[in-house]
Amino acid sequence: MKDKFFQWLNLALMVNLFFVLLSFVWFAIAVIGRSTGVPLGLDIWYSLWTPVMQPAIGILMAGAIISGISSWVAKRLESRSSSL
Repeated sequence: MKDKFFQWLNLALMVNLFFVLLSFVWFAIAVIGRSTGVPLGLDIWYSLWTPVMQPAIGILMAGAIISGISSWVAKRLESRSSSL
């Protein structure tokens, strides 16, 4: 059960990572477009920053921290049980 949960958690974090990377690429292209005078959606990106992008980045950071801590705890427990 625990392994299945972590598989789903890792999958969700990977999807979130690609969403954040895609958002960054959109931002970079929109900034370049703004500097050249071509509208490529920077205003739309700004309107989505607070309700969509910030929570996605926060979830990604929290998930990475939780995943790392849980992996570290599991390794510590495994090493203690194998030494007994």
